[in-house]
Amino acid sequence: MKLSFEYGAGLMAAELPDTTDIFIPGETVPDPACIPEDRLVEETLKSIRNPMGMEPLSELAHKGSKVTIIFPDRVKGGEQPTSHRKISIKLILDELYAAGVEKKDILLICSNGLHRKNTEQEIHNILGDELFHEFWHTHQIINHDSEDYDHLVDLGTTDRGDPVLMNKYVYDSDVAILIGHTQGNPYGGYSGGYKHCATGITHWRSIASHHVPEVMHRKDFTPVSGTSLMRTKFDEIGQHMEKCMGKKFFCCDAVLDTKSRQIEINSGYAKVMQPHSWIMADKRTYVPWAEKKYDVMVFGMPQFFHYGEGMGTNPIMLLQAISAQVIRHKRIMSDNCVIICASLCNGYFHDELWPYLREMYDMFQHDYMNTLPDMNRYGEYFATNEEYIRKYRYCNAFHPFHGFSMISCGHIAEMNTSAIYLCGAQDPGYARGMGLKTRATIEEALEDAKKKFVGPNPNILALPQTFKLGAVHLMMKDDVYEGKGAEDCACAAHMHR
Repeated sequence: MKLSFEYGAGLMAAELPDTTDIFIPGETVPDPACIPEDRLVEETLKSIRNPMGMEPLSELAHKGSKVTIIFPDRVKGGEQPTSHRKISIKLILDELYAAGVEKKDILLICSNGLHRKNTEQEIHNILGDELFHEFWHTHQIINHDSEDYDHLVDLGTTDRGDPVLMNKYVYDSDVAILIGHTQGNPYGGYSGGYKHCATGITHWRSIASHHVPEVMHRKDFTPVSGTSLMRTKFDEIGQHMEKCMGKKFFCCDAVLDTKSRQIEINSGYAKVMQPHSWIMADKRTYVPWAEKKYDVMVFGMPQFFHYGEGMGTNPIMLLQAISAQVIRHKRIMSDNCVIICASLCNGYFHDELWPYLREMYDMFQHDYMNTLPDMNRYGEYFATNEEYIRKYRYCNAFHPFHGFSMISCGHIAEMNTSAIYLCGAQDPGYARGMGLKTRATIEEALEDAKKKFVGPNPNILALPQTFKLGAVHLMMKDDVYEGKGAEDCACAAHMHR
């Protein structure tokens, strides 16, 4: 069969055996039905007015209340006119105004965490014309700044000893509202819930307690699940914030489908709301489909996706993206699985976005750096580099510690595969420098893999569009995903202590 895979700004064609299986999210197995557009306002408002485990906004807020509304950056969720951010924030504002809150007492915060600060245009795209113009020109929309120590508060540590620093605007507000997405994520199962505050409005030292090899290279991290140590730490950090603030976050999360449309809206106290939202999210995200384990997974990556322009060409970022597929799909991979990925890999690092990754890459080539975890000891060196911090704060660059999350993740592909082939690289030395094999075409890579790793008749899975659509976590057809249900949220999260 002839298939096309993402490659740079275009596609790479490949002829694969007719026995190749194909999975496209939302198409091969349909998502649960999304809420019709004409009912989105009604369903969102119903959720906001009937929060789980806490009082509604009409009781939490009143005249004089200081309110922060924290919303995800451009990496999460959709930007369509009916997106969850655009609908939910408008309805929440109506509830706040009706309770007597004044516009001057409301601050919208983009929870970019260690991601780059979103530009004015990106904020505009995320929030839409009405919200943007209502709050931007009065300076009531800001990005979180994890290096602005005048507007951070140190809350000590969790019982486990993980440091917790958080946004002071949120800490000082009377009502803190988290707008989130319950969307499949290789880092701890889902975005939204406590993951939102634990990563989006905090500091690199907090994030260094979970986005590191000792957490990400555990057996409970791959394949992805909601009961990993990482997820437990998210919950503990978020709940420690609530304890220190003396208030609960008011969450409004949407379970999203492949095209970022709302399947279900859940609001309220994250400890109660989060496990409830996962019941529907599990039906969409953990897909029991495969009838056999696969020896070869084939996909391609565009130059621009997820974290930004150049992700599919920057050698550290592209390896992180490959590992994300391993984390999602490990349940259906054979023990000797080989990955074949098409990537332009042309030496374009996009230094403005990731000013530190070229230095990291060069460092990895020298001084006894045999595997990516050997780099981890340099985390604090990079995270405190003043020039990289200035670029994060003032030039819309990613925070330098973010690169260590990427490196920790990148090693997972090596841990769980026999080989990784990168096909079509224009500057293949960069791929080889990350431990990848290089071939001109997907067909050549497959022939080499047959000779060396998987034999003459491997089970092959093709994943076209895997970086363009909202991803799922594939499972064997007879598997049942035992996630944290609403019944056992208090204990399942702590099983790995």
